[in-house]
Amino acid sequence: MKQLFCGLLAIIVLASSCQTKSTESMNPFFSEYNTPYQTPPFELIKVEHYMPAFEKGMKEQEQEIESIVKNKEAANFNNTILSYDRSGKLLNKVSSVFFNIQSADNSDQIQAIARDVTPLLTKHSDNISMNMQLFSRVKSVYDQMEALGLTASQKRVTEKYYNDFVRNGAELQGADQELLKKYNEELSMLQLKFSENQLAETNKNFQLVVDNESDLAGLPDGVIAGAAEVASANGLEGKWVFTLQKPSLIPFLQYADNRDLREKIYKGYFMRGNNGNEFDNKEIARKMAMIRSERVKLLGFETHADYAIDVNMAKTADNVNDFLLKLWNPALKVAKQELKEMQSIIDREGGNFELQSWDWWYYAEKLRKDKYDLDESEITPYFQLENVRDGMFWVAKELYGISFTKVNNVQLYHTDVEVFEVNEADGKYIGLLYLDYHPRSSKSPGAWQTSFRNALTIDGEKVAPLVSVVCNFTKPAGDMPALLNFDEVSTLFHEFGHALHALFTNGEYKRTAGVVPQDYVELPSQIMENWAAEPDVMRNYARHYKTGEVIPDVLIEKLQRSGHFNQGFVTVEYLAASLLDLKWHGLTAGEVINDTEAFEAEAMTDIGLIKEIIPRYRTTYFSHIFSSDYYAAGYYVYIWAAVLDSDAFEAFKQSGDIFNKDLAQKFRQHCLSECGDDEGMVQYGKFRGQEPSLEPLLNKRGLN
Repeated sequence: MKQLFCGLLAIIVLASSCQTKSTESMNPFFSEYNTPYQTPPFELIKVEHYMPAFEKGMKEQEQEIESIVKNKEAANFNNTILSYDRSGKLLNKVSSVFFNIQSADNSDQIQAIARDVTPLLTKHSDNISMNMQLFSRVKSVYDQMEALGLTASQKRVTEKYYNDFVRNGAELQGADQELLKKYNEELSMLQLKFSENQLAETNKNFQLVVDNESDLAGLPDGVIAGAAEVASANGLEGKWVFTLQKPSLIPFLQYADNRDLREKIYKGYFMRGNNGNEFDNKEIARKMAMIRSERVKLLGFETHADYAIDVNMAKTADNVNDFLLKLWNPALKVAKQELKEMQSIIDREGGNFELQSWDWWYYAEKLRKDKYDLDESEITPYFQLENVRDGMFWVAKELYGISFTKVNNVQLYHTDVEVFEVNEADGKYIGLLYLDYHPRSSKSPGAWQTSFRNALTIDGEKVAPLVSVVCNFTKPAGDMPALLNFDEVSTLFHEFGHALHALFTNGEYKRTAGVVPQDYVELPSQIMENWAAEPDVMRNYARHYKTGEVIPDVLIEKLQRSGHFNQGFVTVEYLAASLLDLKWHGLTAGEVINDTEAFEAEAMTDIGLIKEIIPRYRTTYFSHIFSSDYYAAGYYVYIWAAVLDSDAFEAFKQSGDIFNKDLAQKFRQHCLSECGDDEGMVQYGKFRGQEPSLEPLLNKRGLN
């Protein structure tokens, strides 16, 4: 009987083992991608593949860490730092697909997995970063860098890992480590919930339905056609639907004559996450800010801002605050003048009201027409999406000699996406570029660059990057192609700059290859915006979508003259958000915030923000700082990097050739490819040969 039982048990175990192996063999993450360019096989990846891959990936990395700490040999670079740097291959593989899909093509099933896997990943990360045996070996290598004869790049990656462990709590003891883990898990779940709420509030919980054609007065034909298509897709034939996605919202605010409807849609926008419903983010935001202040106290910092900025180019929160306030006063002065000029238009037209925040875009357009004889609807027909895309490819070719060729043999995560092979001038393969342009209910708002695989050189062999740019631009409607406004043109060039950084990255170690201080990150992107506005570049890509006519010089001249237009508003709303970010992350441990709205209002009153302008992001939809830790106390980085990009482009202008090949080669080498080799300002100095100046930025924005 016992033998029979054992025999049956063996059969069951064998069957279970065979089933597990069969299941694993069907999971695309568990083998090399057998696809062109070794891209993720999106058509084969199913929702049920993610969690097993996450679980196996975490287990494999745990085993790799265990092998490092149990190594009997004395710690050295190869058996500790390099082994750690190369650990987690499967986990990185599945994470780079899952979290990109979560942002670009979300679903209820993906959200459910995210809720399950987020605490597991947080615990996994904490278990590694607070592993005292692993830290001991890393510290041993760090303490002996000179004696071990490490190269400059080996020293840098060792320093980075050592500092990571210290900043992540490796030196904490017992109860403090457990408390830090608790804070990390709480924050990870709050961040996820904040993001889910914002997605719902932006894409699902508000629609402006227009059923009277007279309420469309002032709107361009393309905007009306797009609203009709959205209405039709929602079963509202014969009506027009406007949403809180920027391609729908901004044109409505700019052109709709109906002031009441402008107010309605704008309030829908700035009340996101603040409607007292299940998607309200007020409680989440204040909790996160307070938990972050408690967390950094454990790590030896007074505020989260001090902690975050300590490793940035700015170094201290006080430096950032002083920098922002230097810009605040001149920007606010210009914004007040803009307000005065717009109020004059209202009075001249017989409007018996004071301008409000929902009026700003509408009367700014009138002011643009008055001052510069320029109506944005005049120039939009020249900015067909495909032509702008080809224009930015042309700029990259002129600067760096690279080429972009569309490929059709790569599996896509969504039919909206297109893919390009990127090659050097000599034909050498660099990587792939995915472009995903248009809004959909499954996509987060905004625009961003990400990667499905990062560039890395392993044992002398370059791993080609798979780089992606995701945007939310106006869709084609009827027989009208996707037409961009000039802000969207700049956005596309901006994200393309990030993509070039990712494509050009060169380095041997994950921790340092292409990795730069947070307030350096926007330099590669923002510098590309400068080329987008250059007349010679515009003549390349700006052609009328109907006639093919190149944009007339008179329109280019108007655009150039209007370069300072509305820069008071643009700078003030951005700086207000940056200062609000610093205020939230300037809390000290034990400081209690009971009312999110009152806290925000007081912060804005303290800096003198006028009521006609609200921060670019209010607290309850400030995803930069509350959907992850990355930009917490770091939203200032865009304007910090704007100093760098303005100064860097000034070098090209001063050379007399905006496509100066020597400067482009130096910028590519020091600021894009090898930017992780040293500190941000050191790398910038290798390109520029001097400290950056604030003057080019002030000149560009008309703030001096």
